[in-house]
Amino acid sequence: MSHVLIVDDEPSICWAFQEFLREEGHEVSIASSAEQAFEMTAETPPDAIVLDVRLPGMDGISAMEKLRAQVRRAPIVVITAFGNLETAVRALDAGAFDYLTKPFDLEDAAEVVRRALQSAETPTESASTDSGQSIVGKSAAIQAVFKQIAQVSDSNASVLITGESGTGKELVAQAIHAHSRRREAPFLAVCLAALSPTLVESELFGHVKGAFTGAEQQRQGLLEQCHGGTVFLDEIGDAPESLQVKLLRALELRQVTPVGGSEPRQTDFRIIAATNRDLSERMAAGHFREDLFYRLAVFQIELPPLRERLDDIPLLANAFLHKMGRPYDQRRFSDAALAQLRFRPWWGNVRELRNVVEHAAIVARGGTIGPEHLPPPLSSLHNKQHVEASPDRLQADVQNWAKQQLLSPSETPLYEQLLSIIEPPLLQAALAQSKGNRAAAADLLGIHRATLRQKIRRHGLDHDAAEGS
Repeated sequence: MSHVLIVDDEPSICWAFQEFLREEGHEVSIASSAEQAFEMTAETPPDAIVLDVRLPGMDGISAMEKLRAQVRRAPIVVITAFGNLETAVRALDAGAFDYLTKPFDLEDAAEVVRRALQSAETPTESASTDSGQSIVGKSAAIQAVFKQIAQVSDSNASVLITGESGTGKELVAQAIHAHSRRREAPFLAVCLAALSPTLVESELFGHVKGAFTGAEQQRQGLLEQCHGGTVFLDEIGDAPESLQVKLLRALELRQVTPVGGSEPRQTDFRIIAATNRDLSERMAAGHFREDLFYRLAVFQIELPPLRERLDDIPLLANAFLHKMGRPYDQRRFSDAALAQLRFRPWWGNVRELRNVVEHAAIVARGGTIGPEHLPPPLSSLHNKQHVEASPDRLQADVQNWAKQQLLSPSETPLYEQLLSIIEPPLLQAALAQSKGNRAAAADLLGIHRATLRQKIRRHGLDHDAAEGS
């Protein structure tokens, strides 16, 4: 039997952990603040601690140093409703065993605590971090990415980042570098697909004078320039086979031989590679070396497409507005505009969302960005299978949204909040189908014309609909 200390000021969270831990035969103590936890651990050191970030008084992350000093071998599991990359890095940097983001599944939480109790020790050393990167999101999908970035940053392992175009692979690579021990050294990026096979070898390995026509002087390659730092190889799936051989050797020996040269040069670099291609298919077709794949993919991060992180769209949209600066950062999205953004296919992912936000901010002359300011959705340009809206997906989206809202109740009733989000796009679709004829739109919706008129005024859609007979 183990002794677990729960440090959280939410009674429901404490009760849930207490129930499942006692069912498994563990002793459970509860503290509602960091200060109370210090007193309890001084008297009776626990075998594991479950610690909330947001606490009255000292926050959980700040409290970890003193808790680690009091109970050096006890693993600490951090829980938070405000997960972001900085929280993940700070938690793991401070010695956390793992962290959970609310709302979490109780079975998942139980498994994390089980692993914590089984662990012999927790990591106590890691480099300090730099918060210069801005990856935005609160969805479970992006939280998993935050955790992976925090886990791998402090190592020298090669990282392979995969995902569709526009998901932010280079931003993740920059974040890994910024939170690593190499952050004071260069971060250099090269897109392999943009260079010819001849130029790409010279770009990475350099060349000696006279190595080829136009090589009028010696040139140092990126792998040598980036001594002590990180090289980001974008579109690694398009690397020519001749380059793959040289890159594999460079990774194995940490040496580079310039094009036209014979003497290898020692250099210390870290490789982070990215691709939107399926490398398993490339390997099966004989276009990508398996040995290079295993060298590059010591640690893999799969970035989710935007359609799998719908909860992040409002955060991302507002972040892009803020980055535009004045006067555009003074704009605000209406609920109807945000609702419409959630139901786009987003084939271009986060990059497409940024472009949509910039377009809407420029078009909107007033302070509020409405659906009428958004550009039309892009169709699939790459023969991707169309993801059709379905009742199951809509129900899942509403359920996830409701869970998030219930964590931080608003003064506005939840049902009214939901109507303010889902009614505007529904009314707009009917008005568009009826070419602005309200009588016809009311028939399509199965409501009275006067009711439709009231809803249009309530949601500020008067400019979208002309009176019709």
